[in-house]
Amino acid sequence: MSELSFEQMLEDSVKTIRNGEVVQGTVIDVKEDEIILNIGYKADGIITKNEYTNDSSVDLKNAVHPGDTMEAKVLKVNDGEGQVILTYKRLAAEKGNKRLEEAFESQEVLKATVTQVLDGGLCVNVEETRVFIPASLVSDTYEKDLSKYAGQEIEFVVTEFNPRRRRIIGNRKMILVAEKAEKQKALMERISVGDAVEGVIKNVTDFGAFVDLGGADGLLHISEMSWGRVENPKKVFNVGDTVRVLIKDINGDKIALSMKFPEENPWLSAAEVYAVGNVVTGKVARMTDFGAFVELAAGVDALLHVSQISREHVVKPADVLSIGQEIEAKVVDFNSEDKKISLSMKALEPVPAAEEAPVEEVPAEEEIFEEAPVEE
Repeated sequence: MSELSFEQMLEDSVKTIRNGEVVQGTVIDVKEDEIILNIGYKADGIITKNEYTNDSSVDLKNAVHPGDTMEAKVLKVNDGEGQVILTYKRLAAEKGNKRLEEAFESQEVLKATVTQVLDGGLCVNVEETRVFIPASLVSDTYEKDLSKYAGQEIEFVVTEFNPRRRRIIGNRKMILVAEKAEKQKALMERISVGDAVEGVIKNVTDFGAFVDLGGADGLLHISEMSWGRVENPKKVFNVGDTVRVLIKDINGDKIALSMKFPEENPWLSAAEVYAVGNVVTGKVARMTDFGAFVELAAGVDALLHVSQISREHVVKPADVLSIGQEIEAKVVDFNSEDKKISLSMKALEPVPAAEEAPVEEVPAEEEIFEEAPVEE
């Protein structure tokens, strides 16, 4: 028997490998653009940066260190220079595809970091496999700008899996809708009409504000924002404000809210505060040809008839008064049932010596209801 050369014995002592085979190796060096592995073969294995990851921003020296153990797939047993070319990302993608297929079949909720924000949606990577989440499936509400999701870890389910066409679709909206339904159900079981709850202003419109109650939104109509008059909700509330509101009505999934708490009703003490004969101060809120309405407190307006403005003849209230002007007047009539108060500035003026006549009777509001329109 002929003796084998040292080189032949060395070759026989190491394993053989084939293209497509998965091998395990130990990192012996990491360079800027490649990783070198000892794979127990006569030549070392090389993983270029392009075959390690699709993310060009990755620093190999930070991602991999000498002594680490890695699995890789053989691309070429000999690249012409005696080196074995390996791929890590393709093996990871195969594993990722299998992982995503299992998640697709079970509808498992996955977590991954957003690696790319596109005009049409978001991209995430699951074990080096790209999943695309269309903009319409990112949230349960329309979002024009998706840039805030860059670098965020998000949850999603795989709703379409077709690796042959490289079409793997994720859906985050489905999770949010399900979570909202759970929260809404819990909220509806917890609240009832008459409850006082806290919420956060979610949106403000000309007619009111939508308040997030922690599971569902309620509408706080402009007419329910205060016992007084609110001209513009946007001047009163900002998105993000925390408010205490009253559950006024629940109709299916619609919740009506109010900030007019019964115990804060200004008319509860009005009979005492605005008794006939009391002298009060207030601000002119609006005017008509027949008189001015004076706000005595939030939710309490009184009529100052044109005939009661002055002992001198006044043709129109706007001739002597202005919106926002603070005035002092005497209460000459109080009707608690109809919530009507009549005032007189004239009654506070000194009576001329030659004129000892009593104050003219104030016309009832019913008699002047159909008069001229409000002057702004």
